Amino acid sequence: MSEAVSRRCAMRLLGAMGVALGTGGCVAAVPPGGLPRTAPATAAAAPAEAPPGATARIDALLERLTLEEKTTLLHGGRDPAPLGQAGYLPGVPRLGIPALRLADGPAGVRVAEPATALPAPVMLASAFDPALAREYGRVVGREGRALGQDVLLSPMANLIRTPYAGRNFETFAEDPRLTADLVAEMVRGIQDEGLIATVKHFALGNQEQGRDTVDVVAAEQTLHETELRGFEAAVGAGAGAVMGAYNKVNGTYACENKPLLDELLRGQWGFGGWVMSDWDAAHSTVAAIGAGLDMEMPGGTHFGGPLQEAVRGGSVRVDAVDLAVRRILATMDRFGLLAAHPPARPARDAAAGARVARRVATAGAVLLHNEHATLPLTGAAARSIAVIGPTGQVPFVSGGGSAHVVPDKALSPLDAIRQRAGNGSTVRHALGEDVYGRPLPANLLTPAAGLDDRRVEAGRNWSHEGEFTLAADDEWTLLVHYAGKRPSVRLDGEELFPVRQGVAEYFAGGLLGRAPDGLAVRRRTLALTAGTHRLAVFAEGGDKGGRFRLRHTTKATRAADLAEAVKTAAAARSVVLFAYEDATEGSDRTSLGLPGGQARLIEAVAAANPRTTVVLNTSSSTTMPWLSRTGAVLQMYYPGQEGAAATADILFGDVDPGGRLTQTFPADEHATPVAGDPLRYPGVGGRQEYTEGIHVGHRWYDAQQVVPLFPFGHGLSYTTWEYEKLSVRPGRDGLRVEFTVRNTGRRKGTEVAQVYVGPSAELKLDQPVRALAGYRRLTLGPGEAQQVVLDVDARTLSSWDPERHAWVLGSGRREVFAGRSSRELHLTAKAVVKSR
Repeated sequence: MSEAVSRRCAMRLLGAMGVALGTGGCVAAVPPGGLPRTAPATAAAAPAEAPPGATARIDALLERLTLEEKTTLLHGGRDPAPLGQAGYLPGVPRLGIPALRLADGPAGVRVAEPATALPAPVMLASAFDPALAREYGRVVGREGRALGQDVLLSPMANLIRTPYAGRNFETFAEDPRLTADLVAEMVRGIQDEGLIATVKHFALGNQEQGRDTVDVVAAEQTLHETELRGFEAAVGAGAGAVMGAYNKVNGTYACENKPLLDELLRGQWGFGGWVMSDWDAAHSTVAAIGAGLDMEMPGGTHFGGPLQEAVRGGSVRVDAVDLAVRRILATMDRFGLLAAHPPARPARDAAAGARVARRVATAGAVLLHNEHATLPLTGAAARSIAVIGPTGQVPFVSGGGSAHVVPDKALSPLDAIRQRAGNGSTVRHALGEDVYGRPLPANLLTPAAGLDDRRVEAGRNWSHEGEFTLAADDEWTLLVHYAGKRPSVRLDGEELFPVRQGVAEYFAGGLLGRAPDGLAVRRRTLALTAGTHRLAVFAEGGDKGGRFRLRHTTKATRAADLAEAVKTAAAARSVVLFAYEDATEGSDRTSLGLPGGQARLIEAVAAANPRTTVVLNTSSSTTMPWLSRTGAVLQMYYPGQEGAAATADILFGDVDPGGRLTQTFPADEHATPVAGDPLRYPGVGGRQEYTEGIHVGHRWYDAQQVVPLFPFGHGLSYTTWEYEKLSVRPGRDGLRVEFTVRNTGRRKGTEVAQVYVGPSAELKLDQPVRALAGYRRLTLGPGEAQQVVLDVDARTLSSWDPERHAWVLGSGRREVFAGRSSRELHLTAKAVVKSR
């Protein structure tokens, strides 16, 4: 097939979830996952195409706009009435062009007002349910409109490529197919409610370390078969906007990358919306607008005055400016924002949002490990429970950064467990680890000073300097809690909490970045030697005054907390230990192990009581050297405002754990797709190479024959399942796969049946050992069976040929697998895929 034919095919099939180009031409794909399409958008939803007369309206506006007004529409500005959102685009009131407010929203609308805090997208993805993703999108879509927003900076379509990436919880999966299915439905859900969805970060924005400058190098086949799938699906679903990434792609910054923005996004995929930069990710004027960047955020460093001067000087044609303005105005018009009477904003429906949040949290809960019927908690095991861990008594709602949402309310897991256990049960809590610190003794310093709740008046400063003496070497964690400007704390002349500039400072911390009363928290752990130390504190009151407290933990306090946790665990029939990791935008993880002393806490508690369930509120895959000592492990990620209630639902067996892993959990840090090769991650000399090629996530583990701790697709149930009668035959545009799933246990349960396909021997291109080809989420009663029918489409059976720049069908004999995970595939069959 010629490249010209390939492009015509791609354009003709715009809007399909998948496109496969075989030897005979274009082939439309079947719905993702073999599932039927969800219901069409309501009448209030944004149309998929521009309304009648749109072109004439936009032409008329462009004729009347001055150059200054045009550039005003191409960059962010100052909001005269900010609502706490991420960005603001000034409109042109004299022509009836309204302003736009842009809010962060991966897990709920991030503004100054409370909003529904949904579970992290990675937890949504664990449900393997595109229809639920659409409902999730509708919640944030409605709330965004209700809270005065016009554009949502979501969803995030980047793959989970490295387990260290700090924003893995904000995205969906390591698998391109699953990511594409879910991103598309979330876009549809957001835009069903009239909010413009912005898919991000285009492209290869898969880590935080060096994200502003790293040059990510990936081959053409790698790009098309992995990272680009989710973005292509979002375009097919009608996304109104695309956000360019910070990083470079094959030598050129993403926001001025013509092959990426102009040739691929618009030329091959037919994207008709606008492209905005990530915040401060634009690097030029002439190159960026020439490559296809339409909007610079959050200000006008390059697209304000410099763009006007470039037009006047002749280095940028006014046609390029008009084209960018046209894309923005056309999208606004498509969503009714240029109408004489724009769509009315709905009221928030907090109760409906909470119901969806709880349903997503239970649907995405992944039971990783369950020995000796530790879960569910029933009978005597449910009447005597020890809840261990600091996050057992504090609601862990969301991660830090742009995904952090302040909910209307959130229950603590301890309260949820007590409510569910009932009056006849005993539920006790032990801290296990003190994450907020104990007050420093008032007489610690000489001269003495009270540092536990010091208020600083507006316009005044406060300072104190004193000495203290340690009789022996010790390890201290010093913590400062503060409101207003952060105080300076110097120990032996060193500033303990330096103010960092940029996103790392602004987004520091999710749960643990705030004390229960709302004060910001920073921590520093130090090895202190015996002898005298000098502590100096300086606090500025500023315009509004301030408040701070200085706290600490020591070896002795940590030992006391551990001893109390062990004692509490030993006295109970069952233990639920809450473990955490506080990930955030702006920094990557430095380890895959649990932070602090949590591993030691789990081992000590499990030794005292083997009926210990560890509940993980973590962002991504975690290593578990303590696994064999525990009774059960439940992965709850960042479960949103209803997470505590959802956790109790799973613990007590009110709901079967229906989630499955969308990322592989490695056995240790030396057995991951990026281990041992700094050029893969985090990069060397500002350059990073995706040398793993198409073998991302579970595909790498299969290709390298590495045994993971838990494979992609893994998740246990409270009942048992049997697969039988697999048959595969040629179907419409691919293969039709049929098999039966039976609930062989005594409880109602939820299963995610998965289908994988092997490579084609006739296709001389790199191919996965097994690729996810489809899935079906089932809920069956005891003894109930259901026949599963999945269509494996031509795109899934195709590979990207870099010489032909097209998808090529993998014909010939193909092996098909069905089962419970990428490594638990009990059924195998073969079928012949015929060339067209």
